[in-house]
Amino acid sequence: MAADQQQETGTAPGAQVKIVLVTGPSGAGRKTTINALEDLGFEAIDNLPLTLLPRLLAGPPMARNLALGVDVRNRDFSTEALIEAVDVIDRDPDFDCTLVYLDCRTEVLLRRYSETRRRHPLAPHEPPLGGIERETALLGGLRDRADILIDTSDLSPHDLRRELAGWFGGDGGIGMALALQSFSYRRGLPRGLDMVLDCRFLRNPHWQPKLRPMTGRDREVAEHVAGDPLYPPFAERVQALLELLLPAYRDEGKTSFSLGLGCTGGQHRSVFVAEELAKTLAQQGWQVSIRHRELEPRSQAASRV
Repeated sequence: MAADQQQETGTAPGAQVKIVLVTGPSGAGRKTTINALEDLGFEAIDNLPLTLLPRLLAGPPMARNLALGVDVRNRDFSTEALIEAVDVIDRDPDFDCTLVYLDCRTEVLLRRYSETRRRHPLAPHEPPLGGIERETALLGGLRDRADILIDTSDLSPHDLRRELAGWFGGDGGIGMALALQSFSYRRGLPRGLDMVLDCRFLRNPHWQPKLRPMTGRDREVAEHVAGDPLYPPFAERVQALLELLLPAYRDEGKTSFSLGLGCTGGQHRSVFVAEELAKTLAQQGWQVSIRHRELEPRSQAASRV
């Protein structure tokens, strides 16, 4: 379950490729939507000129569904051109096209522009209100044509991600990726961890001369640590904790969660616990990668030999 063995969820052979076109007024959340769809397994392209869309779809077969962000900043944008593109894709039996329109109230768009201090693309030299009004009038036909209409006025980025997961995350989303990492407290905590579990209370194989040169991946070491009376209740409680927290983190929009497991030398106990926990989480359907920080120098030295 190494990191380079993780597989992205793609389209099944012979299945229709989903094409999601995302549009709406500037400031309504297009970038957040494109990023969320990418986290759900889509190949994401923002601001693709519409004239390049036919070439993209006529290229090599797609391994993943496709999310495209389109708005008034595209050099060849027009409402008619985008509607025509949707109609052309709809007539192709290889594709399943969905037009997502992100709507937002004018006063909310004004507040967002005030907070970010960005210029409106249709009003670069004047207050944003004029650009918002012109863009709203320009996009009216797309709003009526949309397959999915999402009003982001009262949605946080997390709320918007949850909304999109409900529409597009049911059959092909990657979900939240879990990364487990064993380490030695002697070398300090790894960077970027969301949570740390200390395994130093467990029976230490280091004090057994036969087990000392082995690692937590070896059967003898695994049996030694698992034989500690404290290990079964510890493993049970950790599993219960993760069953509570991981779905909540995922629903809040987290795309990855990193858990560190430490012991004194990072060779025996933390390695064993990480391996066992990774197996359990993978069996439950989570996408899991695992890294043993202190074993990497040893593996590299063996490779050089």
